Amino acid sequence: MQLNHFKSILFLALIAVFFAGCNKDEFKAGDKGSIVIEFDNVAGNQDLQLNTGNYTNAAGESFNISLFQYYISNIKLQTEDGDEYVVPQKESYFLIQEHKDHTHSVVLNDVPAGNYNSVSFIIGVDSLRNTMAPSERTGVLDVAAYTGDENMYWAWNSGYIFVKTEGISPQAPVGTDGQRKFRYHVGGYGGYSSATINNIKSKSLSFGSEVAKVRKDATPEVHLKVDILNLFNGSPNISVAANPTVHFAPFSVNIANNYVNMFKFDHVHN
Repeated sequence: MQLNHFKSILFLALIAVFFAGCNKDEFKAGDKGSIVIEFDNVAGNQDLQLNTGNYTNAAGESFNISLFQYYISNIKLQTEDGDEYVVPQKESYFLIQEHKDHTHSVVLNDVPAGNYNSVSFIIGVDSLRNTMAPSERTGVLDVAAYTGDENMYWAWNSGYIFVKTEGISPQAPVGTDGQRKFRYHVGGYGGYSSATINNIKSKSLSFGSEVAKVRKDATPEVHLKVDILNLFNGSPNISVAANPTVHFAPFSVNIANNYVNMFKFDHVHN
C-alpha cells in the first residue's frame, strides 16, 4: 500500500510539473502577444541626467547634456529557431527623448508567440520614408509635431535628424547668449544633394543566453543600455573644443560611426 501511495504521489507531481512547464513555455501556432523594448540612456555606469549630470569624454573634456533624442526604426526580431518577425514598417518608427520618460519604452504588438533571442533596428529614418509624401510621414515623423529644440527635421535639406545631442562644456566657445554650448545634429540619408553623406546605421543585438518569451498572455521586456559616452569616444574620439557644432557636414560621419556603438543589450524580464 505504501508503495502504491508513493507511486500515486509521484505521478501527480509529474503531471503538475508537466502542466506548469506547458503554461510557461508552450504556445500554439497563431498565438500573438506583445514585447517591450526599453531604451535606458546612460553615461558610462551612471544614469544620464539632463543638465545636472557632469561627464568626461575620452578627450578629457567635461560636459553635461541638455538634450538627447534619437530615432529608432525598422525593427526586426529573431527567434532562437532562426525565424524573423519584421514589424510592419508604418508601425516601426519611434522617437526616444531623454526628457520624456514615456518614450523610453517601445511597445510592439501583434508579435507572433515565440522565444526571441535578438533584435535589429535602424538608428535614424530610412531613405524611403525620408522621401515619401508628408501624408505618409505621420506620428513621430510628422514634421509639425516637434518644434523648437525638439525639432528633428531639416526643412532646408528635406531630411530627418537621426540623433540630436546638445549640452554645455567649458571647452566649447562662448556663444552670443554667453553660454558654452555644443550641438551635434546628425542625419543624412544619401539622397538628393546629400549623396555623399549617408548616416543611416543598422544595429543588431543578441540577447546572449537569454530569450524573450512572447506569449498570448505574457509580455517580456528587453532592456537595452544606450551609453552617450560612446557618441564621443570611438574612432576617432570627438573633441568638443575641435568640433563644437556639427550638423550636415562630412565630419558628422565620424559621430554616426561612434553612436552606433551606444546600444548594448542588458537583460530580459519575462
